[in-house]
Amino acid sequence: MKEIFLLIVIASSATFANAQSRTNSNLKIKNMAENKQTIQKYIDGFMASDHAKILSCLTDDVTWVIPGAVNLSGKEAFDKEIENENFVGSPTIEIIRLVEENNIVVAEGTVKCNMKNGGLLDALFCDVFHMQSGKIKHLTSYIMNR
Repeated sequence: MKEIFLLIVIASSATFANAQSRTNSNLKIKNMAENKQTIQKYIDGFMASDHAKILSCLTDDVTWVIPGAVNLSGKEAFDKEIENENFVGSPTIEIIRLVEENNIVVAEGTVKCNMKNGGLLDALFCDVFHMQSGKIKHLTSYIMNR
């Protein structure tokens, strides 16, 4: 179950640049605040499995928590979870809402991904990003299977 949560977060914290995502038409990068642009870049990186792009969005001491399941600290630990071995291919992510206030960005949406065991992950997520100087310092991910 921990692996499912990790992929959901990765995918959700994941990533809405996918052509299948309806959010690109709603979100205009050039009109976004810096923190939202960082989240867009971060999510784009997950959709492309681009480790360098994702890691460039994080502070060196980044932390990632999925309450009751995951507690990671640092870029190295984060990097190891970018592509979870329990899933196949890239996830399809739809961002429903992206809201920013001060140094907090909240992304709410859906994620689907094929699992190595033949199943399908189909979940809702809410990621809360704490930003510092335009980078992700802390991420809390809340996930619920549909």
